[in-house]
Amino acid sequence: MSHILIVDDEHAIGWSLRELLSDDGHEVAIAADAETALAACALRHPDAILLDVRLGSQDGLATLPAMRSVAGDVPVVVMTAFGDLDTAVRAVQAGAVDYLLKPFDLAKVSTLMARVLADRAAPVAAREPAVPPAPGQIVGSSPPMQDVFKQIALVAPTDLPVLVTGDTGTGKELAARAIHAHGPRRAGPFVATNLAALAPGVVESELFGHVRGAFTGAAADRPGLFDMAAGGTLLLDEIGEAPADVQAKLLRVLETREVTPVGSAVGHAVDVRVIAATNRDLAAACAAGSFRADLHHRLRGFPITMPALAERPSDIEPLARYFLAAFIARHGGAPRGELLSPECLEALEKRPWPGNVRELRQAIEYAAVQARGGVLRPEHLPAPVADAGATGNTPIDVTAAAVTAAIKAWSAAARLAFGDLPEPDLHRRAVDLLDATLVRETLAHCGGNRTAAAKLLGLDRATLRTRLRLLDLDE
Repeated sequence: MSHILIVDDEHAIGWSLRELLSDDGHEVAIAADAETALAACALRHPDAILLDVRLGSQDGLATLPAMRSVAGDVPVVVMTAFGDLDTAVRAVQAGAVDYLLKPFDLAKVSTLMARVLADRAAPVAAREPAVPPAPGQIVGSSPPMQDVFKQIALVAPTDLPVLVTGDTGTGKELAARAIHAHGPRRAGPFVATNLAALAPGVVESELFGHVRGAFTGAAADRPGLFDMAAGGTLLLDEIGEAPADVQAKLLRVLETREVTPVGSAVGHAVDVRVIAATNRDLAAACAAGSFRADLHHRLRGFPITMPALAERPSDIEPLARYFLAAFIARHGGAPRGELLSPECLEALEKRPWPGNVRELRQAIEYAAVQARGGVLRPEHLPAPVADAGATGNTPIDVTAAAVTAAIKAWSAAARLAFGDLPEPDLHRRAVDLLDATLVRETLAHCGGNRTAAAKLLGLDRATLRTRLRLLDLDE
């Protein structure tokens, strides 16, 4: 049985709350003013307090420090009929665990108090790390991430350029930083830039520097990012957004290891490892003519693909715990007890996460703010992000998205290869390609049994026999 103290000068509200919470099995005391509340806390420490903001002429929130000095770190739920911004901010700053606006739904009060008391009774032994987690750590132990770790370990000691690909929010920059941190250039600078965030007219001067007068080969008037990263690593994020003229100059820098500042005809040597990152399909961009194929080949000296969160669901829980511990440490707190409820973890694991790890981190931080230092529950999470480009995260959805991307790449390449013919007939070519692959794979799955293959394909045996003959698959 829990002991709850209600501090409210309205008799009807105190009575109704006492009846409600007594029916829930709690022992309830009522105080109509601050003095009575302090005396009640001294007589018996409450397990929770329901505190009205206005107690006649008194400020209820102003009495909270005195109550806590007597009752200890007791959870307080603030009640008010004046739900303005100032009151909400003061309640949060005073350490209230939640905020109820009058008139309130009694069922909501009952649920809220049950949660507050359950959080208070949670075991002290924490599963969160006892020390703040290292910033920038790559978290995960799933097979896809083990492959990433292996690739990073292999390429870090070398000087090869690395192309890190993956969807938005998968941690491409973290991978780049890990390559730098575990390589021989770790003592040098790590410089990162997002080419998509730079205006097209300044990309070249930002990367290569700029001179205003005659240049003799010394440092530029304004050093570029290549010079700033000398002896270290330069991350070119969103490399797929580089303008065509910048692509040509990047290729020359990679091949000659010399940088020519804007406004100069004289270059100078640079010692920089280049890592590029993108969420675009550069092969398709090359086929479409928007990205240089020679630069693509030069950048992908060692390609690494960061998996989507949907491909590593077993990492959701450790990631959530890491982000929560990091948030607590960043805001001056310390882990205390289990702060991720099983219901919250279940809700996290059921979400599709189109924004991947970045979206998960933002959701955990949002929930931590909503929970006010208490246990995170499903209701603390933000609404799921709608992803117009995704239909789901089931295996068939993920594979369908890959097929769609492959068709786009094939279409771009086919337009270049067949577009000048009198009859390009791209539709027939695409259908034949898909049909041949599907029929061949289905036959292999069925062990060559044409009856079973026809049934799985939804065709009769005569139609399948015709398709095999037309596709030169009839052996």
